[in-house]
Amino acid sequence: MAGSGSDSASGDDARAVSVALAGRQAGYDTLMKAHRDAVFRLARGHTGNDADALDVTQETFVAAFLALHRYDAARPFRAWILRVALNKCHDWARRRTVRRLFAFALPIDEAFHVADDALGPEAALASGREVARIHAAIAALPATLKEPLLLCAIEGLSQDEAAAILGISRKAVETRIYRARQKLSHLAEG
Repeated sequence: MAGSGSDSASGDDARAVSVALAGRQAGYDTLMKAHRDAVFRLARGHTGNDADALDVTQETFVAAFLALHRYDAARPFRAWILRVALNKCHDWARRRTVRRLFAFALPIDEAFHVADDALGPEAALASGREVARIHAAIAALPATLKEPLLLCAIEGLSQDEAAAILGISRKAVETRIYRARQKLSHLAEG
């Protein structure tokens, strides 16, 4: 991340936020185009599949745009939108847990109508077995290990930037990334 490129992106984001807050669609479009891939990658790392990641990405942008007036322009927009995305990932995980509880609580005759969350055959083939296994392993990590890993390794943020987003120390980010990589290497061996 070169300083001038980051400053340029920051300036572009600030202009886009101003345009969006003025009620013009172009501002929202610019922000979404600039940050949707990063939000999607973070969501996919949490959910383990593209369909749920797309849902979380959409929820993230809806929530962010509704709260755009609360965005602090002194902070990088990317950090703010990724924090919103992490919150939406946590919401998704809570909803998933509740759905599982209710799915198992249904009488067996009604359980036949519960949707299957498994990927279809085309999606499974397209993603490739190895990629799916990696995504699943990352998604299976505890959030405390997964979030710093995704922010630094996938999104390319510095450990200081990840620490600021997560509200923890830089050393905690470093330690959690190390532990996440250890767990992933054990999964790869097994």
